[in-house]
Amino acid sequence: MKKVTVRLRPLVQNINLPVVMKTAILPGDNMERLFIATQVGEIFYIGNEGIKTLLDIRPKVIKLGKSGGYDERGLLGLAFHPQFYYNGVFYLHYSVAGTQGPGALSDSFEPNPCDPSTLNRKWLDRDTNYDHIDTVEEWVIQPNGQPQKRRTLLNVRRPFFNHNGVNSLNFSPETGRLVLTTGDGGSGYDPFNLALDNMEIAGKIIEIDVSMNTSIHNPPVVTRFDELPPSIQDTLMVTAKGVRNIPGISYQRYQNHYIKYAGNVGQDLAESIFAYVNYNPVPVKQLTSSNSPEMINFGWRGWEGVFPTSTIRSCSEGSELDEMSIAYYNDAVEHSMSRIPPLTSYYHKDPRPEKFEGTALTSVQPYMGKTIPDLTGSVLFTDFARKGDSQGPSKGVLAFTRVRFDGVLNEYHVIETDYDFGDDSAFFVSLGSNSDQTRLYLGVYGSSKVTDLHQGTIFEIVQ
Repeated sequence: MKKVTVRLRPLVQNINLPVVMKTAILPGDNMERLFIATQVGEIFYIGNEGIKTLLDIRPKVIKLGKSGGYDERGLLGLAFHPQFYYNGVFYLHYSVAGTQGPGALSDSFEPNPCDPSTLNRKWLDRDTNYDHIDTVEEWVIQPNGQPQKRRTLLNVRRPFFNHNGVNSLNFSPETGRLVLTTGDGGSGYDPFNLALDNMEIAGKIIEIDVSMNTSIHNPPVVTRFDELPPSIQDTLMVTAKGVRNIPGISYQRYQNHYIKYAGNVGQDLAESIFAYVNYNPVPVKQLTSSNSPEMINFGWRGWEGVFPTSTIRSCSEGSELDEMSIAYYNDAVEHSMSRIPPLTSYYHKDPRPEKFEGTALTSVQPYMGKTIPDLTGSVLFTDFARKGDSQGPSKGVLAFTRVRFDGVLNEYHVIETDYDFGDDSAFFVSLGSNSDQTRLYLGVYGSSKVTDLHQGTIFEIVQ
């Protein structure tokens, strides 16, 4: 395989952690701008005279830094309406300030295959035992250029601080609906099996028909689809389940179809990227009347990408080996045939040369440009930080794979970057592109803690 090397050209420096990068044309403007959303609650764009602020909702966003400075809450999604240039409408997904709760469990969770009580946990007393509330809102740019909130589409109570999704809002070019991606709710190993439960909002890919007026501008806070008022249920369709944590969904035009790419962050073994073309969105009202509607199934919590989900413990003292036991055997069997296989997976432990040992998948983005011919038509992805690099500060990984439709696990390849980060850490936290996917952007952060401010750089990936 030919080695692929790219350059990283800095565009913006010293910003907070960038979670979303995408382009749009502002109403009244004459060119496509790169917009950047930060986890703490800012939305910037690159104007004619440097970086400008579209919106700052930091007071509305939950205080971050719950777990020693690491946090998976905050401003998580930004999407522009397909008619944004004409109507100025855009959408936000964020964790709401002042909604902190004690969490759904008092201690950390790990399943024990020998103890049935750990395999059948239930999320009880949801009104009091939760971590925070996430919201999805519709905003509009007023004639004076100032954004204003118009309505709330969803309010979702989350059991833990992690696995809320990131880059979680996009519009489907096929259906024109707003797509919301949700993680399984957090902790580890999905203790309440929310992702595979059709009625749970957690662990799903959801389409929202924003053209429908529900007349409810402040929906109730819920965790399940059947808790929603009928008028809101009417706006929702579910396209996939079995999601652990997902760094957004992206679309690649292929002949007369769109390939959908969705990553699934792993537990202990593998990071996976899924691809599919055909799917049958299931109306939420049908979920309430059917136990087994057909939808895309990524398999979690029974499957972690290519493997049955496993618990890991060290072998005898002095051994470099680990013992792995299937955590949820029944779940793995039940969903072995209904789940779709990943397009590619990479692993937390991998002895093969020219590969890498990953930490967490952070983004997936197709590239259709021609200025980097070795990557044209490929799918790029990033990992937060390469494991096993004890020689210096942490560095993220950029890699790519190709599409295939035969169901065979595809190979992937590391992309070399020529930028010298020196002695600074460089966590690869996000990928973005312009509207026709001919330009690529990489978000890098100098710390693993969102509370370490102004450590971010946005690069354009060039030949």
